Amino acid sequence: MVSLPMLFANKTAFPRMPWADFDANFFLDLKTTLHNATVSDTQTSDGGVCVLLLLCRSLLLHKYFLILQENLTDAGSVTMADGDNKSANLLAQETAQLEEQLQGWGEVILAGDRVLRWEQPWFPGALMVATSLLFMMIYYLDPSVLTGVSCTIMLLCLADYLVPTLAPRVFGANKWTTEQQQRFHEICGNLVKTQRRCVGWWKRLCALKEEKPKMYFASVISSLLAVAWIGQQVHNLFLTYLIVSFLLLLPGLNQNGIISKYAGMAKREINKLLKQKEKKNE
Repeated sequence: MVSLPMLFANKTAFPRMPWADFDANFFLDLKTTLHNATVSDTQTSDGGVCVLLLLCRSLLLHKYFLILQENLTDAGSVTMADGDNKSANLLAQETAQLEEQLQGWGEVILAGDRVLRWEQPWFPGALMVATSLLFMMIYYLDPSVLTGVSCTIMLLCLADYLVPTLAPRVFGANKWTTEQQQRFHEICGNLVKTQRRCVGWWKRLCALKEEKPKMYFASVISSLLAVAWIGQQVHNLFLTYLIVSFLLLLPGLNQNGIISKYAGMAKREINKLLKQKEKKNE
């Protein structure tokens, strides 16, 4: 009978294999397969031995490629894990740098965060009243563009100088708790993530310009034309008021689940319309 060692004795019949990776179960399965296909030495011809050799070769190659695929998958997982670790470390580093830069604004940022997230039911109304008063004052004064830009930069410079000095006196320098530090860290992390998203959108736009210039110019020009038409139809100050009001109310709308609620309702209505259209077409 053709034995297993006799088949492996022909070294040229098999490629170099990682024998250490083959477990005992594989060789047991291989032996069982050969046992089912065995013939006696008197009945086995050279052709029969070649058939058994080809059978062993195909089984070994199949096992080898499975091991190779597992190794490549593990290597890819390790590479992805390393990339995720680097990205997380870079995010933590950028967040720490932003925390250090905004440390003097910590109390003011937390107070603004509480207002924007509507911790009190009257915060949305206060936001809208303050925004409306500001734009009414701008409408009444009707400053020129140069005056408006100069006054805005002047107010920012005054805030950058006065807030770090006056904030500890107003809010108290010794009232900074662990919960406040954790929330401040989350806010800085969200700001860094938002900055990364903006940079990613800009890079994708640049990539679109390089890869598909026709689509890039068509989409950009059509978008700018639409914005120009809207600006021509609506007063610029009123349009700015609507945009600013929406941006100020957006965190509270998202925090209270209002956006997801109405987005889900709109999605369900669209699905109903599509289903009705499909039924009519049938």
